[in-house]
Amino acid sequence: METPLMIDQHLHGAFGIDFNKAAGVDDILFAAKNLKKIGIGGFFPTLVTDSVENIRQQISIIKCAAEICPAILGIHLEGIFINPLKKGIHNPEHFMELTVDNYRKIEDDFIKIVTLAPELDKGLIDYLKEKKIKIQAGHCTGGDLSKADGVTHIFNAMSEIIHRGKSTALTALIDDNLYTEIIADGIHVSDDALKLFFKSKPSDKILLISDALPITYSNVKKIIFADSEIFYDGEKATSADGTIAGSTTLLDKIVKILIQKNLFNPEFIINPYTYHNMEPKGRILWDENGNILDITS
Repeated sequence: METPLMIDQHLHGAFGIDFNKAAGVDDILFAAKNLKKIGIGGFFPTLVTDSVENIRQQISIIKCAAEICPAILGIHLEGIFINPLKKGIHNPEHFMELTVDNYRKIEDDFIKIVTLAPELDKGLIDYLKEKKIKIQAGHCTGGDLSKADGVTHIFNAMSEIIHRGKSTALTALIDDNLYTEIIADGIHVSDDALKLFFKSKPSDKILLISDALPITYSNVKKIIFADSEIFYDGEKATSADGTIAGSTTLLDKIVKILIQKNLFNPEFIINPYTYHNMEPKGRILWDENGNILDITS
């Protein structure tokens, strides 16, 4: 099987690098170099909820790195504008109301995706749409996703599927126009939920993401992430109270997992290119078991 290089639009770091704490450009470039080695030719560094000051600082560092490395496609802002009821690992001390004035505190033209809670909107969504920023519903409870372009890590940190009324997960499944992220690492979503998802969503609207943490593909077992201690037990990463933080698996292994479960479609690799209006780049040659045989730019 042959596919273009993969794009990951939702990862917080890997190889020991935390995009919220990168000390400088070299940290970001180190992550990009190692991502390329496993077939990830483009990515959106994803910033978790943090102080305004630190988010501004990290945006500046990531932008400088992007001037050197074209694989850095833009910033995914996940946090600040989410619902405390579905906060996951995020620190609610930094949450802000969904207003244009609050967004302007961290606004930058390199922010390309914003995950937010549509039910809490106070004028921010229309502003972001004017700026051509992708709006994704996540860490939310609302079922009205009519202004969203996509959904962030379906089933995780959102209102569940219900049989009366509306919910985020239900709308994500039945709205064929919504691009929808899924963390198919075998931990964040059960096999049965994966099967339901792949049966429900049009194949051209599925976005495979890693939601990878900085400890991914490293020897680190404990980190401070989103102001919480996160522990990796060799299988999953959780906070002290057992809340799953993020993934410790990148897209190369996620594709392999899906191939071995007979759930993979090569179209999934094309979809991020379509979503972000980019031409597919490079080539990955896979064997029938999901192992990468060759990568070319």
